[in-house]
Amino acid sequence: MRQAKAQELTAALQELRTHTLSAFRAYERANRLHIPYQPEFNPPLWELGHIAWFQEYWIGRNKHRSEGTDWQIGRPQNTSLLITSDQWFDSAKVQHVTRWDQALLTRETCLKYAEQTLEQTLALLQIDAESGSTLYFYWLVLQHEAMHLEAGAYMAQALAIPFELMWVSEHVNQANPNAGTHAKAKANEPRSHKTTTRVPAQVWTLGSASGQFCFDNELAARPVALKAFEIDMAPVCWAQYMGFTAATGHRLPLYVRRAGSSFDIQTFGVWAPMNMQGPAVHLSWDDAQAYCAWARRRLPTEAEWDCAARTIPNFHWGEIWEWTQDTFEPFDGFVVHPYAEYSAPWFGTRKVLRGAARVTHSVLRHVQYRNFFTPERRDIYSGFRTCAL
Repeated sequence: MRQAKAQELTAALQELRTHTLSAFRAYERANRLHIPYQPEFNPPLWELGHIAWFQEYWIGRNKHRSEGTDWQIGRPQNTSLLITSDQWFDSAKVQHVTRWDQALLTRETCLKYAEQTLEQTLALLQIDAESGSTLYFYWLVLQHEAMHLEAGAYMAQALAIPFELMWVSEHVNQANPNAGTHAKAKANEPRSHKTTTRVPAQVWTLGSASGQFCFDNELAARPVALKAFEIDMAPVCWAQYMGFTAATGHRLPLYVRRAGSSFDIQTFGVWAPMNMQGPAVHLSWDDAQAYCAWARRRLPTEAEWDCAARTIPNFHWGEIWEWTQDTFEPFDGFVVHPYAEYSAPWFGTRKVLRGAARVTHSVLRHVQYRNFFTPERRDIYSGFRTCAL
């Protein structure tokens, strides 16, 4: 999607909205459109309205779309289709805790607003079809909706709500088909005999290439001098991680329980035997650090992970987000993009995760995408692999 044209963006926006509405209906069927306050989540009604607001803000209301990433803040905008949209759905202005208190927010209002803004977006996309810089905003709203769709999966898992991942399929590495692959593991499939690989010393350049859509935190290029290192070919699996918990008494991950001599894992409210060869998931950065200390290894740096993923054949990624050593920081020469709240407010407070999770929509998957969360989070689909010199 980082080089998508108007036709591809149109199809992707339509497909993604189908998935968003399917997720919304899962909450509706479970009678959970109104949920208790939790700091990690948003109410489902607010989520849908915010997705619609974000799309309208950057497309329908944006008079200066043609400027692309050179767009300047403070320009006058068109009026919203929903007069109260800014006071309800602007995440930069509506405090998180107050999103639970909007009594006038109804299912019908949010669904209608989402339908109207998508129709508006698709109509304008036909007008903007030939403008490369303008298409940046269509790509941006697509990525944003995919992120919220994944957050909806996190919340459904936490609330034990039946949830269909209709967008999940077998994935192949579109970023570099000749390098690492990220296919979903089959149940109890044995791992490759080659469990680690050596990567030679080199100067590696972090950062997305120009000439494609990307996020501001991926720019500009950052050369990193890497020493030779060894890295796991796949993330740490349940058999490895549960061996660690047995040896150390470390806490069990979320959604895991003992079942006799083995373990069960809960997925959207359903308990099933743990696939011991599958990647260990719902682990915090601190959990990963504790495992590495016990195993006498370490987490890879972001540059090491990026280098291995883009150069090593059969480097398996894409089942879980993978913690790296690094704190989320800008690369040298960072220039904020129009959506100023996306990266800059979080520098220095989050840890970088790379890869993608099973619940990550295909439009968001990219080998150079930088995810970031606070180190204590384990409700997300996060795991890790290990590294050593």
